[in-house]
Amino acid sequence: MNTSPFVTRCVALLAAFCLSSAVTAAADDARPPYLLRYKFAPGETVRWQVEHLATVRNTVAGTTQTAETKTKSVKVWKIIKVDDQGNATFTHSVSSVDMIQKLTGRQEVRYNSETDKKPPVGFEQVAADIGIPLTEITISPRGETIKREEKRDRPQPSASQITILLPKDEVAVGDEWNFPYTEKVAHQDGHVKEVKTRQRFKLEKVSDGIATISVETQILTPIHDPVIEAQLVQRETKGSVRFDIKQGRIISQRMDLDKRVHGSQGGASLMHYVTRFTEKILSGAPKTARRAAGPELPPGLNVK
Repeated sequence: MNTSPFVTRCVALLAAFCLSSAVTAAADDARPPYLLRYKFAPGETVRWQVEHLATVRNTVAGTTQTAETKTKSVKVWKIIKVDDQGNATFTHSVSSVDMIQKLTGRQEVRYNSETDKKPPVGFEQVAADIGIPLTEITISPRGETIKREEKRDRPQPSASQITILLPKDEVAVGDEWNFPYTEKVAHQDGHVKEVKTRQRFKLEKVSDGIATISVETQILTPIHDPVIEAQLVQRETKGSVRFDIKQGRIISQRMDLDKRVHGSQGGASLMHYVTRFTEKILSGAPKTARRAAGPELPPGLNVK
């Protein structure tokens, strides 16, 4: 079959256009460097759905006790103001919570703030905190905490950031940055030990304007005491964050941890700690953001 010169030229032009578009798209995804900054507007409200699952198994002298928790909540940031430097001041609150707790030998306890008029014993403070400002925070465009004011009486907050810290300068895929901080933990005799740690971040990839950043807690102080190790395990994070570069906010994240500590309650004891933390944006999300499917739960997280 003969093809007219006009059709031949059209096909050639279309092929060239497709090739050019593909190259341009690839170049856009791979074009360094990237400036990662949080961006918020006064009066804006951003909501994230948060889910935390944890299973802790303690085995002492051949007897195992298991504690399982599952918490679903909605985290709310109401942006009060943003100054000329881009520092954003907002209130942090929780608009709803759905909690389940299981402990070996005890009846399961559930509390849903949207359906239960009265919280079960032990959940009174959780219920009292729903829907009110808990903290007023000012963060820099990098996510540094500039000011923090607790609106409710609560234990002294950890030295860790309210959100992940972004790099000082522009970065390319493969670049790393760190946030050093100190954790305070207690020995069996009660005295407090300061442990130097840091969060290590790495820009893994950028696709369709979404930066994927890996996060991992690194313990810098040598630890030889299992009692201290057991405390630190519950403060570690390891996972990834998806950050929308144009919108300037986290759209999702997932942290998983599966660790064992021997001897925290005696020479023959074993603590097995398995946890998953996930977060996805509900409002204040870019229209083009795509929801990522999560993998199956790791072994041990079986709260339903």
